[in-house]
Amino acid sequence: MKRAHLGLITALSLSAVMLLGGCASTTEFNELKSQVQSVSDTANAAKASADAAMKEAQAASAAAARAEQAALDAKAASDATNAKIDSMFKASMQKG
Repeated sequence: MKRAHLGLITALSLSAVMLLGGCASTTEFNELKSQVQSVSDTANAAKASADAAMKEAQAASAAAARAEQAALDAKAASDATNAKIDSMFKASMQKG
């Protein structure tokens, strides 16, 4: 009978150790899951920031392209005005 009790106590002790080991594993798993979620949240926030920065960069690039075109148009208008002034000056010099 003592042997039966000893076997039962041993079995219960092993079960308790295994159960506690399982709890530790579950706790560790939950902590790891939490860390993975935190990393995922951080990555998602970084992606959102990168997407916003990309949109701003595209808007800035479009604005720069419009400014460049405006500058080219202004230069063309200036060149045309200078050509007219030169033509008028030459014409006035030939009259005199």
